[in-house]
Amino acid sequence: MHLVQLLLPVYDNAGQPFGPEQYVPIRQLLTERFGGLTAYVRAPAAGLWKDGEETVRDDVVVYEVMVEELDRPWWREYREALRLEFRQDALVLRAQEVEVL
Repeated sequence: MHLVQLLLPVYDNAGQPFGPEQYVPIRQLLTERFGGLTAYVRAPAAGLWKDGEETVRDDVVVYEVMVEELDRPWWREYREALRLEFRQDALVLRAQEVEVL
């Protein structure tokens, strides 16, 4: 079993918030395709990283799905579609193997 996490930005690169309608099709697709979804949206996570000497902050919401098999080509293609939709230089999708207890 794998846990796939999508880290989606709350704001565009100009600092304007994305509307809730931006996330609805993502939730629908993931729920239909994988049978469920966990969304962390009430308190956005803060990502920090160094860009040269400057520390950059990015608020994100996290969507998680559990999958039996990890279809890497599908996830790569979906990540790229989301990156373009959210107008990002990069978008993080990560997967980890998990043991369901």
